[in-house]
Formats: sequence, structure tokens, C-alpha cells
Amino acid sequence: MHSPELVKGTLQTIILKLLADNGRMYGYEITQKVRDLSDGKLVVTEGALYPTLHRLEAENLLITEKEHIGKRVRKYYRLTETGKSSVTERIGEFENFVKTMFTILNLNPGMI
Repeated sequence: MHSPELVKGTLQTIILKLLADNGRMYGYEITQKVRDLSDGKLVVTEGALYPTLHRLEAENLLITEKEHIGKRVRKYYRLTETGKSSVTERIGEFENFVKTMFTILNLNPGMI
């Protein structure tokens, strides 16, 4: 499992990319998708997920849609047009960060 600090620093990018790839998703679905895609190495807690989703919503990068499932209401998240256009930028920023870290730590990209 990876450190919560590393996950927290990349969570916005992860969420934006998942929503870009999957359309709309609800919170628990996002946490499960991250766990599945990372083979359990990344665990996103509700305490990290929902504040991040609210921040992205406040930045107009995503919107919510409520759907009634039986007696329950499920809240889905979906990218806005601004959110869709920011995904590539965020991923590029992350790639540059990783390259910089490899340089600083004197790591060989082929090591991973």
C-alpha cells in the first residue's frame, strides 16, 4: 500500500481521469475502481475522497447528479466541459512531476 500523503497529492488527477474514462461515477464506485486498477496498492478513504470531490465541484470541474435507487439517493459525479478540458493538462503536469522526481532522486525510469 502507498502512503496516504502520496495518494492525497494525486487524488484530484486520479478522479478527473476516472471520470473522463468512465463518464459518471458515484463515490464508492470511485474508491473501488482505484483499488481494482492499483491491485489494492492505492486505497482512497471517504475522508480523502469527498473533500476532494467537493473541491473539484467548487472549481467547476465536476457536477453532481442525484438518482433514486429504491429508497436511497445516490450521488453521481460527472465532468463539466471545463473538467474535461483540464484532464489532459493535469495528467501532463503529473507526468512532468514524476520525471522531475526521477531526476532529483537519480532514478532510472526503467527501474519501474
